[in-house]
Amino acid sequence: MTVRGKPEAADGLRAYAARTCGSADQLAAVLEDIATNGLPAAEDCTPWEEPRETRLARLAAQRPAVA
Repeated sequence: MTVRGKPEAADGLRAYAARTCGSADQLAAVLEDIATNGLPAAEDCTPWEEPRETRLARLAAQRPAVA
């Protein structure tokens, strides 16, 4: 299959579809686990701010400072 005569575009769409299916499968597994076991206790969870701040710091370190 090609996308308007561009086989690389079709390959890109296939790769995107595979990533999307993988993400959907992962989400379905999480939801099934919650349905089976309930939500974890709050004290067993990582506050969402922690990974957000870690990721933002990593991104800031990769970018050059703006003068």
